[in-house]
Amino acid sequence: MASVEVASRILFAILLTLLESSEASGNHFKDGDKVVVYVNKVGPYFNPHETYHYYQLPVCRPEKVETRSLTLGEILDGDRMAISMYDVKFKQNEINKQLCIVTLKEADLKQMKEAIEDLYYFEFIVDNIPLRGFVGHFEEGGFIPHTHKLFLWHHHTFYIEYNGDQIVYANITMRDRMPLNLDDAVAPLEVQFTYSVVWQETKTPYNQRHLRLLKSSNFFPRTLEVHWLSIINSMVLVFLLLGFVLIILMRVLKNDFARYNLDDDDADEMDQEENGWKIIHTDVFRFPPQRSLLCAMLGVGSQFLTLATAIIIMALLGMFNVHKHGSINTAAILLYALTSGVSGYVSSTFYKKLGGENWVWNIVLTSSLFTAPFFLIWSVINSVAWYNDSTQALPFTTILLLMCIWILVGYPLTVIGGIFGKNMADSFDAPCRTKNIAREIPSVPWFRSGFMHCLVGGFLPFSAISVELYYIFATVWGREMYTLYGILFVVYGILLSVTACISVALTYFQLSNEDYRWWWRSVFSAGSTGIFVFIYAIFYFMKRSSMTGILQTVQFFGFTFLACYVFFLMLGTVSFFASLKFIRYIYRNLKMD
Repeated sequence: MASVEVASRILFAILLTLLESSEASGNHFKDGDKVVVYVNKVGPYFNPHETYHYYQLPVCRPEKVETRSLTLGEILDGDRMAISMYDVKFKQNEINKQLCIVTLKEADLKQMKEAIEDLYYFEFIVDNIPLRGFVGHFEEGGFIPHTHKLFLWHHHTFYIEYNGDQIVYANITMRDRMPLNLDDAVAPLEVQFTYSVVWQETKTPYNQRHLRLLKSSNFFPRTLEVHWLSIINSMVLVFLLLGFVLIILMRVLKNDFARYNLDDDDADEMDQEENGWKIIHTDVFRFPPQRSLLCAMLGVGSQFLTLATAIIIMALLGMFNVHKHGSINTAAILLYALTSGVSGYVSSTFYKKLGGENWVWNIVLTSSLFTAPFFLIWSVINSVAWYNDSTQALPFTTILLLMCIWILVGYPLTVIGGIFGKNMADSFDAPCRTKNIAREIPSVPWFRSGFMHCLVGGFLPFSAISVELYYIFATVWGREMYTLYGILFVVYGILLSVTACISVALTYFQLSNEDYRWWWRSVFSAGSTGIFVFIYAIFYFMKRSSMTGILQTVQFFGFTFLACYVFFLMLGTVSFFASLKFIRYIYRNLKMD
């Protein structure tokens, strides 16, 4: 009972964290009330996941740094908020007020120059509104003579709009005063940091401030538009594949059934040897090797299909704060834990149908099939972030919280789902009897080999989503903001449809070659889409992004590998069940002795 109570408290806390971004009422201020300005993080502009605490730079900082309690989503997003020295009061303007004087030593001056050269940006928070700007200004041009100039912005101007007693919009600019030239600066260098505050009244109501922020915040570009051409191209591909599969089911199979389902007299008259997929009816339902691993992959793949569908639907319903990636991260963690029962149920059910007996090991394998590689890769990424003193390194308390979520929620639900699946599973009910002795498989030319099946089965689903992949990568690993969830839902449906169609077609060709080993090949044929996605990720990193550095590189390829692994499990599951349904259909309609 105690563990159940702890688990319920954790789930309740996460639900509050997930829903905290709604800001239904907001903060109310009186004239002269202090508006707290939080400093958050800094980092290279082109490395979106390489962030450090703002006070790691040689800037104005209080003697005692006071931090703000953060939600789980903010921590996962790399936020580390601390109270700043800015004295901002509601509706009170300030002009050129001194913040502090910082003496930059040689190491400090070098650090500041490197930050400016790497295009470091900073992020402040005012009433839950992010304010972003560059630390300095970098100019470089010409070959002969070559120019290389570094400027430090040492004056910040806050522009804050209010309606009544609430803040509606805020922005920050550094161009009201000339920057400090650091080219010829010699340590020790005294820098006076100043700031101004300008308050303006607006008629925009508080409940519409998210629209005001979306339209006016232009520090990060938002160029995502409805790309109908790519959608039409994907839809055409889906219709062609659906038509192709329907031709197989209605024309080719019709001819096959007419040829295979002859009466005994007609069969004697033809007196010809059987060939094609009918001749392997005594082997096609022969259970594959490594049944436990196959069932575990199907279970985890089903879980991620459920998870992906739920996240897209929640995004369509507007349940995420589009200004924060952390809200989606929190939802993914919560939903992954809650959908763990799906993996246990599917895996255990199918394992029992295939005659498996060691169901305990099957549940352990199912629960660790994704979590084990995830923990291994995340440990490397987190260690690199910790070594570089980045805010992307999770605190120890957050790690314990995530472990408790899995231990108290995710794993128990997997076990419960496995128990239900084991007890509710019926027999496999194969349409054909399986002989004890396996039939010899004839050799096939190279263009009908398993490698070519994986090549075709992975490329076609990838081609259906290749255009959308750019926008997803530009959102996750760039500065874009993805809000086209309706299009994403359509493309998601297209992906699953193409995967199922190509799987059925490739399985038919394989059976026609008298090769009954369709179980694992159906998983790998469409699951190989993950390999194509990873190849595209390499291309994006090298040609479409400006990301550099060990930390960003490790994060990119580590998390991308996990995403491609999820692609493999999801699409492999769709492919397997589509092939299984197709095979059951054709052999149920086959007349056999």
